[in-house]
Amino acid sequence: MSRAFVNEDDQRESPFVPPRADLPDGVPNYVTPAGMEALLKEKEILLLELKQLVAGNDHDKQNAIAVLNTRLQMLETRIGSAQVIEPEESMPETVRFGNFVTLQIGNTEQSQQFQIVGVDEANLKKGKIAFTSPLARLLINRKAGETITLNLEHGSRIFKIMDIRQQK
Repeated sequence: MSRAFVNEDDQRESPFVPPRADLPDGVPNYVTPAGMEALLKEKEILLLELKQLVAGNDHDKQNAIAVLNTRLQMLETRIGSAQVIEPEESMPETVRFGNFVTLQIGNTEQSQQFQIVGVDEANLKKGKIAFTSPLARLLINRKAGETITLNLEHGSRIFKIMDIRQQK
């Protein structure tokens, strides 16, 4: 097609939509019940935003709609592949997905609690680590009292498992 017949206003780049949290190929999309609720709530919010979308001009509106549709598509894929892992009824003897784990860091008295969650739920500031993270992979199937060593780029860090509690 000749450039003479191309509308200059239609020559716009697709807006960038950041990808969701990384889920390696072939790894199941485990989520806690609370994580599934959060995904479904996020979907409701995005649908509402799409429905109520009001932007300044047509170009901005089309870009905003494209971004929301892309985010919804990625979210739908995650929801569709989600495998909700219910908490175990018994007291946890070993660290499992969804558990809260209290760790003593190194030889200090300092401790920190983490919950092992799905990749979309992970938020280090809230003490939630993805089950795919190196620390979580070391913790899974370990028992209270055990010590683990996390090898880092510049050395290693030792953690002692102080307590294991199931998700609420």
